[in-house]
Amino acid sequence: MKRLVILGGGESGVGTALLGKEKGYDVFVSDKGEIKERYKQVLIHNEIEFEEGQHSEGLILTADLIMKSPGIPNHVAIIQQIKDQDIKIVSEIEFAASYTDATLIAITGSNGKTTTSSLTHHILKQELNVGLAGNIGDSFANQIVEKGFENYVLEVSSFQLDDIDEFKPKIAVLLNITPDHLDRYNNVFENYVKAKFRIAENQSEDDYFIYDADDPVITNWLRQFPIQSTLLPFSLIHPIENGAYLDNEHIKITIDNNQIIMPTANLALEGKHNIKNAMAASTVAHLLKIRKQTIRESLENFQGVEHRLEHVLKINKVQYINDSKATNVNATYFALESMDAPTVWIVGGEDKGNDYRELFPFVNEKVKAIICLGVDNEKLMKNFASMVDVIVETQFMSEAVKIAYKIAESGENVLLSPACASFDLFDNYEDRGRQFKDAVRNL
Repeated sequence: MKRLVILGGGESGVGTALLGKEKGYDVFVSDKGEIKERYKQVLIHNEIEFEEGQHSEGLILTADLIMKSPGIPNHVAIIQQIKDQDIKIVSEIEFAASYTDATLIAITGSNGKTTTSSLTHHILKQELNVGLAGNIGDSFANQIVEKGFENYVLEVSSFQLDDIDEFKPKIAVLLNITPDHLDRYNNVFENYVKAKFRIAENQSEDDYFIYDADDPVITNWLRQFPIQSTLLPFSLIHPIENGAYLDNEHIKITIDNNQIIMPTANLALEGKHNIKNAMAASTVAHLLKIRKQTIRESLENFQGVEHRLEHVLKINKVQYINDSKATNVNATYFALESMDAPTVWIVGGEDKGNDYRELFPFVNEKVKAIICLGVDNEKLMKNFASMVDVIVETQFMSEAVKIAYKIAESGENVLLSPACASFDLFDNYEDRGRQFKDAVRNL
């Protein structure tokens, strides 16, 4: 019996454990931290051995195969020991994909992947039997055990792509590449770009690669390192023969002479970046022969994603917007770009080597006050103090919202768009976003 050891007892770890057990592995789960009670109960109920609070070498290094949670970096001691022993490490998407014949649609990018994955799933589920997994929702492995969908939309991160071998989506989508998570890639941008492009490395010419033709990082890489799959670019600037582009406020998508045209005026999501997200999702749907009418209607009634430019409440004609999912500068760029009124901006957290310069024009033009919400706000103060009349710092969300309430006037916005990770003050970006919404409702 082969031994499968799983590092990390979260959603992907427990899902992989269930699939591993079903496929006849001797499964063991090890988590350096504490395993959440609900996951513990699943493991106990399914008689799967586990440990928490430690990684016992004796129990881990006997593995034939190791699935590591994407959150665990490669430089930690136990990973080095595993590599020294030549034990194969895979990610959940690699392990799970080998046990399904479903059509896989994999979506990655520095920004917009959750929105685009959710939107793609929203369109496809109107006509197809389709699951949504990866970095979002229930684990991919667990859905293979319990649901057995014929199609999966997978939101995949660079960390998950780092540990693939044969993972081969029928349709791969690469939305954009901007510097992010560089701390995990030895601060070398090219290593991160290479990780993102692994989404297409096993594709053949029968597969499809949908990408942003306006993104210089992507187009330069494709020139240097061509890929096998059929290319379907999308663009806001250039006409595209096979793919999608914007023409007089209409999205035009052409695949093998079959065309669909949709006005952008009716899109449920606002902002230029969301036109691109809509193009990517609609191109997938068009490829999978979803009816044009269904695609149009789905784009018009899509509700959006929690913590992504989410309109929370209007109080005294001030709009409060939760964009807690903006954990990097580029995501905040899109948020500020879409503001159409003077804005009180709540920013800060755990900086991932951020370069704030691209935000300067928007801050000068649209931001009337800045509230720094982090343990260390020195870099924010240094960058932005000269641009606004009011810049304050706090370490409490409730206080940040109260200060914003005092500053913002009728017709203005209060925007939480941190441009940073959340781990200095919060459990994760969801926790940060929910605390913001609670604080707003408590006003």
